[in-house]
Amino acid sequence: MIKKIGQLIVSLLIFAAAFFACQKAGNETESALISISAETLAKNTQILASDEFEGRFPASAGEEKTVAFLEAEFRKLGLHPGNGDDFFQDVPMVEITADPEMKLTVAKTKAGASPPAAFAFGNEFVAATMRVVPEASLKKSEMIFVGYGIVAPEYHWNDYQGLDVKGKTVVILINDPGFVTDDPAFFEGKTMTYYGRWTYKYEEAARQGAAGALIVHETEPAAYGWGVVEKGWSGPKFSLVDNDNNLSRCAVEGWMQSATTRQIFEMADLKFDELKNAAARPGFKPIPLGLEASVVLKNNIRQSVSRNVVALLPGKTRPDEYVIYVSHWDHFGLDPKLKGDNIYNGARDNATGTAGLIELGRAFKKLKTPPSRSIVFLAVTGEEQGLIGSGYYADNPIYPSTKTAAVINMDSLNVYGKMKDVTVVGYGKSELDAYVEAAAGEQGRIVRPDPAPEKGGYFRSDHFPFAKQGIPAIYIGSGIDSVEHGKEWTKKKVEQYTAERYHKPTDEFDPGWDFSGAIDDVRLMFKVGYALSNESLFPNWKEGTSFKAKRDADMAAAKK
Repeated sequence: MIKKIGQLIVSLLIFAAAFFACQKAGNETESALISISAETLAKNTQILASDEFEGRFPASAGEEKTVAFLEAEFRKLGLHPGNGDDFFQDVPMVEITADPEMKLTVAKTKAGASPPAAFAFGNEFVAATMRVVPEASLKKSEMIFVGYGIVAPEYHWNDYQGLDVKGKTVVILINDPGFVTDDPAFFEGKTMTYYGRWTYKYEEAARQGAAGALIVHETEPAAYGWGVVEKGWSGPKFSLVDNDNNLSRCAVEGWMQSATTRQIFEMADLKFDELKNAAARPGFKPIPLGLEASVVLKNNIRQSVSRNVVALLPGKTRPDEYVIYVSHWDHFGLDPKLKGDNIYNGARDNATGTAGLIELGRAFKKLKTPPSRSIVFLAVTGEEQGLIGSGYYADNPIYPSTKTAAVINMDSLNVYGKMKDVTVVGYGKSELDAYVEAAAGEQGRIVRPDPAPEKGGYFRSDHFPFAKQGIPAIYIGSGIDSVEHGKEWTKKKVEQYTAERYHKPTDEFDPGWDFSGAIDDVRLMFKVGYALSNESLFPNWKEGTSFKAKRDADMAAAKK
């Protein structure tokens, strides 16, 4: 009880600080808020999403144009270089392009059984390797269905218990058991945990010593269609490189279409749906499929360097403490195999957020008195390749994590007009909630949690690498309740974008977009950052959040 009362007092103090800071902001920041305009936001979105920028692919001519544009804009605003005398942080990457003529061959283990089945790259499966080697392969690798492929002691769950998968290929379901059962007693019910994210699946398979890891794609638990997977895994794939040239990763990582998976299970005389349901129940045991997988990946390897763009507004009284705004500038570039329009312009995702970063820089420069803490404007590379730029910064910070009060992420701004609400992806995880609530209240809006937590949005954007390092990080997204049209209309608009534009060449700038809601959101983010930058508190994660232990340990060590 005493602990809960203490937590309540801390929350009330933070809310009061946020409230009075917002009141102060209302008196001192009118010109700053006015400077955030729909006209300049739309103009810069259109520039960044134009064909001239070639889809903003890392380590390409499109990158050169993008980072040069961002540096020029930050200089025009009068912001300082954010990495010493430089606006750039180099992000070393390896670019691996596998031969798309590869085929996945699956055969029965017993000799003389039915003939093997071959599956084509692209429409039936995708695969790649993170190992920096000219060739990676599976050769008659035993296939084992490991359910969700999760080892989670806190949930008393271990899909690998007593299992030796060294040299074998594991077949894994996407998401986690709570998605199927919708029972909060299993993990977090419908809300995806990091254990449900595909990146975790490969990490765990590698820790277990598997040679191959193949995830089963299903649209609902994955939260996107096969086309998104196919595009993301076709052509060059970027990654960071460990000291061992990533040899600790599985030799082959990939996805299989649902129809491909069902055919494979039929070859094994097993019913996929029955086993999928069983995998979500306690006591599930992995199932050897009696099949062998073979595939050869011939790789074209290119070492490259991409760049994060970093600008700084030095704080007035505590310049060695920081609030970071982050947004990714990259998208998917050009696809020479596509006929007609082959540029992935990435207008909403994420030219809008990058343009929003410029607007925030403009607003903070309009302040008569700089904030107490320094403000960092960080445009990162490689989000679409797996949060590479933000991950690199989080692992190699320019500014110490223990001196960073918070990270505020923006990705794919609202282009559908004013909303009655604002969404916080990760609502309930950190004390940053109070700052958003105070700023939203000033706008007459309510704060909502992620309306689709089963999609794992918290693990899919650039705040997450910072959270893994213990820094309180928040993703402030669009609302879901249009002032003019209501919730159902907004839902249909978002679903239409996801189906028709998301990660497609059709994500182009639309002159008909209504940026009035985006302006509300950017102004709200300004107020949140302004409140954080003018106080001495360091917000923390809430009790029970997995990131809190690291933050507490790091802050305690820093005090010593």
